[in-house]
Amino acid sequence: MSFRNRRDRDSGSSNRHRFSIATFRGLQQPELSKRLSKLIKTENSAIGAYEAAGRERGSIAAQLSEWGESTEDDTISDISDKLGVMLSEIGEQEDSFAQNLEDYRGVLKHIRNMEASVQPSRDQRQKVTDEIAKLKYKEPTSTRIVTLEHELVRAEAQNLVAEAQLSNTTRTKLKEAFDIHTAAVIERAEKQIILARHARRLLNFIDDTPVVPGDARQAYDHELEARQVLEDAEADLRAWQPSLDPILSSESQVDAQGVNGDTESVLTNGVNGVDLTGPPDDVASEIERGEPAVLAS
Repeated sequence: MSFRNRRDRDSGSSNRHRFSIATFRGLQQPELSKRLSKLIKTENSAIGAYEAAGRERGSIAAQLSEWGESTEDDTISDISDKLGVMLSEIGEQEDSFAQNLEDYRGVLKHIRNMEASVQPSRDQRQKVTDEIAKLKYKEPTSTRIVTLEHELVRAEAQNLVAEAQLSNTTRTKLKEAFDIHTAAVIERAEKQIILARHARRLLNFIDDTPVVPGDARQAYDHELEARQVLEDAEADLRAWQPSLDPILSSESQVDAQGVNGDTESVLTNGVNGVDLTGPPDDVASEIERGEPAVLAS
């Protein structure tokens, strides 16, 4: 109920240290995951800014309370102290918002990691394709071409599975991430509105009627009412409940493993009518024509 009583308690708190070895991770990211890695890193900086804003708001609240106390005006002293409490709580919402953004950022990392895991399958498919093309140009009768065509069939199947998993993960986790993000924005905004509205009530307890030199102002007698404002603000914050439109997801209805399948299933069942276990010459000719859906990337 008083910001001044909180000084000693909060004086020992330290700022979170956000630097870690993960800072260097972006330098070694595969090409496929570089853009999202950059976004995640930038979001980390933004989260740090929200945390800093919360700390600065707390510092401003303390300075406001100290200044009010130094005026030796009972009205200003009491109201400034209680406004400091409100400003400090508004700063706390910034810190809470930053923590929620960390959760959202953590979900985005699932997509980034999946992108990074898909890159090798793309690279392997391209490597085998390039080797086949070089051999057909330099040594069209080489027996190694048949072996490489078998490798290409398997590489295509592995890549198909990886790409399906990436697509499923991207859609699911993007919805989940921004469900968290937007809910955090709404919570922060609504709670700060609650605090700001109650803070405005405090201003009405300041009698700003002009006085002439030598006249004394009426004694301040709103301390209990001002305290009630803080109690009302606290009660409203405790009673706050999110009211959000639900984000629908099919994750609970579809078995992700069943959708993604596996490489052996793709090899066995084929794609779009193309038997991937058939003679490599036939499969390879269809692959070169781009007919199988397995080539989609």
